[in-house]
Amino acid sequence: MNFQIHVPTAVILGPALAVFAVMASVRHRRGLPGWRGGSLVLRVVTALYAVAVASLTFFPLWIYGGDYRNQAEWIGQIQPIPLVTADVSMTPNVIMFVPLGFVLPLLLPRLGRSRTVLACAFTSLSIEVVQLLQYIVLANGRAVDVNDVIANTAGGLLGYVVLRAAQRGTAARSVLDKVAPSPSPSSAVE
Repeated sequence: MNFQIHVPTAVILGPALAVFAVMASVRHRRGLPGWRGGSLVLRVVTALYAVAVASLTFFPLWIYGGDYRNQAEWIGQIQPIPLVTADVSMTPNVIMFVPLGFVLPLLLPRLGRSRTVLACAFTSLSIEVVQLLQYIVLANGRAVDVNDVIANTAGGLLGYVVLRAAQRGTAARSVLDKVAPSPSPSSAVE
């Protein structure tokens, strides 16, 4: 039996955002820490960012079967050698993870540079693993590339550097402190 099924992005991510909105609303009304004022804004922005990244990396979602199924071996979808095909096409991956490197230390003030970069690398690796599983299970056609992990991690580091530079400025620091108070210098964990 041959088939192609298209799962629109909104069918999956729309309900996910709705669940987050309900959860955030309930927590806000109960007055739970981190769900009022600037912290709530930060969490909402982070949720929207996560949905945007998921939309770019996992969708459109196509499910193929029968003759329509991609017949190429899954191992051929993996590019394990770093920087062989490195070029300007890595730029979107760098840009995509700058917000994560910026937001993570605001959400988790104890994160220092090393742990922020490690979290970005782990998140990027997780995306690549999900893309590989999509290819194996759904024949979705996404390639898995170590260069994506490298570029995403570099973007996370760049976001962290931008955040710390912004926190040095008086005007930017006052805005960032309203969103998420910065920790004392000794509390950051590398």
